[in-house]
Amino acid sequence: MIQAFGLTSNPRKDLPPAVDDVSFEAHAGHVTALLGSTGAGKTTTLRLMLELQQGRGITYFRGRPLHRIAHPSREVGVLLGDVPGHPARTVRGHLRMLCAAAGVTVRRADEVLEVVGLVSLRDERLGTLSRGMDRRLGLACVLLSDPHTLVLDHPAEGLSAREIRWLHGILRAHAVQGGTVLLTADDPKEAARSADRVVTLDQGRVVADQDATEFARTRLRPRVVVRSPHATRLAALLAKEARTAHRSVEVVREGGNRLSVYGGTCAEVGETAFRHGILVHQLADEIGDMGPGAGTGAEEKLPPETSPAPPVTHEPRATPKALTPDATLEDPGKAPQLPTPGATVAPRTESGSDAQDPDRPRRTARPRTLDVLPSLPPPISVRSAPSPLRPLRYEIRRAAGIGTGFLVGAAVLVTSALTAVLLARVGHTPQARLLAAWPQQLPLPPAALGAGLLGALAFGDEFRHPALAADRGTVPRRLGLLVAKLVVAAATATTLAFVTIGCDAEMLYLVYGRELAQVPADWLSSSMSWLGLVIGCAWAGVLAAGVFRSTTAGLAAVLAVPVAVVPLVHKALEGPSVRTAAGFPLRLRELLLMQWPFGGERYMVAAARVLAQPVGSALVLSVTVLLCAYLLTTLRSRVR
Repeated sequence: MIQAFGLTSNPRKDLPPAVDDVSFEAHAGHVTALLGSTGAGKTTTLRLMLELQQGRGITYFRGRPLHRIAHPSREVGVLLGDVPGHPARTVRGHLRMLCAAAGVTVRRADEVLEVVGLVSLRDERLGTLSRGMDRRLGLACVLLSDPHTLVLDHPAEGLSAREIRWLHGILRAHAVQGGTVLLTADDPKEAARSADRVVTLDQGRVVADQDATEFARTRLRPRVVVRSPHATRLAALLAKEARTAHRSVEVVREGGNRLSVYGGTCAEVGETAFRHGILVHQLADEIGDMGPGAGTGAEEKLPPETSPAPPVTHEPRATPKALTPDATLEDPGKAPQLPTPGATVAPRTESGSDAQDPDRPRRTARPRTLDVLPSLPPPISVRSAPSPLRPLRYEIRRAAGIGTGFLVGAAVLVTSALTAVLLARVGHTPQARLLAAWPQQLPLPPAALGAGLLGALAFGDEFRHPALAADRGTVPRRLGLLVAKLVVAAATATTLAFVTIGCDAEMLYLVYGRELAQVPADWLSSSMSWLGLVIGCAWAGVLAAGVFRSTTAGLAAVLAVPVAVVPLVHKALEGPSVRTAAGFPLRLRELLLMQWPFGGERYMVAAARVLAQPVGSALVLSVTVLLCAYLLTTLRSRVR
């Protein structure tokens, strides 16, 4: 169950807090709805519960706050708003990426796709999904780890009536299996149909916490809606006839020419208007909402003298046998039935004003074939102990799931090859810089810029995914994920560096011959410098984007190293000093006191020379500062 105590958001300047001392309970096996109009504080309440927004109060999920749960995604499934993700990522690839983050086998992605009816769209891109399909994908992300508690913010927003019935069926099945469901809603009738308990918010405060039956009896009442240019006169006549006949009738003036008559019928209101010659533009039966603010401007309210009209009640719900897109929950006492494959839905007959108007054009409905959906899949076992390869699998699926990295690599190779050819034509370029396509006028070669951009892209909106927002062990700041990003960024940068050198050498050989494609004599130290430059730029992009939560900031940090940091380091190294580090490689070789296999001491000496250069020192300094800043923000968030 969910227990929320004293949830209060921080005040905004001179405005009162959006949520003020909200406390309620959501029991297991039931669907609880947070009801309120726009701006009532429903979304803020959910964010305070999930510790995504600073404020006061505490929320317990089965007796434990969220930050004390070892595997939050196993306990709480969250859907807040749309499903963010790269538009070019496929539905199946997106779910598999989340499976790797949650420690779930990839088979789970196919299971939830069958549950939400997206099997036929598994290869579609996220950017091409409609609103209804996006909500289904969001529900699939929520169910991925088989959580006990579902927290959904306006899950039915933008869905058709058919999809809303299907969604409520899925949530009802989860509650019947013993889970807890908490959702927000704007429509009182929808909340009464789908929930077992309704918590009403108004201006950030709880104004009612009722069972669905009590809510329907007090908030939802049958009424007759009347529109007439003589609404004031008709209201007075209805009230007078009700007093004469000793009937309990309440007439509410809702502004303009609209009246709501509680306790009467369309026939009685129509006969009264006909007898007194009052023109009526609309006369219909509705289910009214007597919520906060209703009844303002009432023409006259009569005290009940007899028993009022029977209220709308909710019977206990039976366990659903199966769920289909057209499973209706309008009859709460009847479980939705599973139609046979290939069954057709009969066309709806016209009723109401459409059936009474013979001149109005009629719309014919064609039979539709239902897509049969299975029931919820069996529970799964999430890995109890975090695997060291779990963040690495997640990062590999994230990086390889879209074509951005491949496009950036292709652009780097083409730009580098063309730059190398132009530098060879102009001349006066050292061989090492020629193979790296690094002109003296540019602060960084194309390969280093591309590696920095790929590193900066490692942190994006996908790491604040709502389905994983409650999982502190996965997103967005955890050292395991950071190490995985650094490893993948280093591997990508190394591959890009070697492929770039190979492409440049091959292009120079094709255009100018073997002379310009020869390997330099100091190839060892040059290779170490080249790898250090490319990997350092990639790591700087990763860390800067992680600290500032922006891809642009990550790329700006990469460019700031040669432009701002290198001159400072160069000045510091060239300044007056009493002692120098001359003979450092020889003393390092003597310190090792052994001959490394395959000439390993040469690599150590080459690495030392790279660090002694201004560019290498600037990169090491920048990466160290960014890493310390990342660790500081991580520790600060944990302390909070």
